[in-house]
Amino acid sequence: MSYRMGRMGTVKAGFLAVLIVIGLGIQRGKAHAAGTEVLTVAGGCFWCVEADFEKVGGVRDVVSGYTGGTVDNPTYKQVTAGGTGHYEAVQIMYDPARVSARELYDLFFRSVDPTDAGGQFCDRGDSYRTAIFVSDPAKKKAAEAAKAEAEKALGQKIVTPVLSAGPFYEAEAYHQDYYKGSKLVLTRFGPKSQASAYQRYREACGRDQRIRELWGNAAPFIN
Repeated sequence: MSYRMGRMGTVKAGFLAVLIVIGLGIQRGKAHAAGTEVLTVAGGCFWCVEADFEKVGGVRDVVSGYTGGTVDNPTYKQVTAGGTGHYEAVQIMYDPARVSARELYDLFFRSVDPTDAGGQFCDRGDSYRTAIFVSDPAKKKAAEAAKAEAEKALGQKIVTPVLSAGPFYEAEAYHQDYYKGSKLVLTRFGPKSQASAYQRYREACGRDQRIRELWGNAAPFIN
């Protein structure tokens, strides 16, 4: 569209300003503010990884989903049943001016059991394995450096692979921010809010106990 001058020029300038504001708005899984970068990691139950990383300064959002497999638009039931090749994973949207990819990878290794090739804690099977998915050489370098340093610090072999990123499929809406949800769900402990059910699950699964055993005071999300 073209505009002549005067008032129409003012209208055009205002219209463009609105477009710029809209373009800078954050839309989960769609468009993100200028300067936002994305990391994709798999650390077992995505509820737990989401809950951990939403505490980190500079992290703007964390989205649970599925990646690494061969099935388009998989469901939670399909992924956990096996055969899709997908991992439960999260995408971490962060401000690189406040926290770096390397710092996030360092936190990631210390928030999981990277020595376990068969799953994480009480969750067993391929969909619960750990992995880092990278989309460019800089993030691959940062991930490999964090892995090497973590292996040295832990003194054990780390089996978490650094893989090339592929399509990421956002998980069903009820999985997002599950750890702080208020909706009632039926559990083996009776009806509980999602937040309460999440806490019971995390404790029963032994996640924090194992991380504390592995990493001690270096574990970033354990009180």
